[in-house]
Amino acid sequence: MDRYLVPQGTSQAELVIKGSRFIGTLAPAADAKVAAAFVDEMRQRYADATHNAWAYRVPSTPQPQVAFSDDGEPGGTAGRPMLSMLAGADLYEAVVVGTRYFGGTKLGTGGLVRAYGSAARAAIDHAPLATKVLHTVAEIRVPYPLYGLLRHQIERHSARILDEAFAQEISVTLAVPKAFLASLSTELRDLSSGSIALADHVVATRYLLKAA
Repeated sequence: MDRYLVPQGTSQAELVIKGSRFIGTLAPAADAKVAAAFVDEMRQRYADATHNAWAYRVPSTPQPQVAFSDDGEPGGTAGRPMLSMLAGADLYEAVVVGTRYFGGTKLGTGGLVRAYGSAARAAIDHAPLATKVLHTVAEIRVPYPLYGLLRHQIERHSARILDEAFAQEISVTLAVPKAFLASLSTELRDLSSGSIALADHVVATRYLLKAA
């Protein structure tokens, strides 16, 4: 997975369907623990609600970590449709809570699926979103005469410098989007007459917010 969307803040939307009030609340959740804490927060905030169903989706290896709950609604009518909305929007690091205040009219299983899904979708539509991109992180040493050219090549390849240390040579920690790794590696090899082999200095991979 080279990239995915993440919410940049909490968003909320409200729908009224046949007298029932549905509140969809979306929030960032870097991991399952953060997601669970947000669900507890919503349960306390809407303690008088009939149901507080939820779903979350966070990245993990090798498969995404997902979970959901119908919170007393018929099985598969609340948490799962909200999870489907997160997946359909390509959202990770996200948790959504669907709060329902029962209005006296039963909606049936199909009606509940549509209602909870719509509440989640509306919250997503109102959310500020950003893109996270998979980067390769490498630590290289650069002679001072090449430093200016190095920075130019980094900018050209949508990479970024995470850290620098200036001594006899310059130690540079840089993050390169996967899509630009091969081309930047070639440029640095040619620039340094073969002394900078980016593939030999990879230390990690990391998802970083896409630069503006």
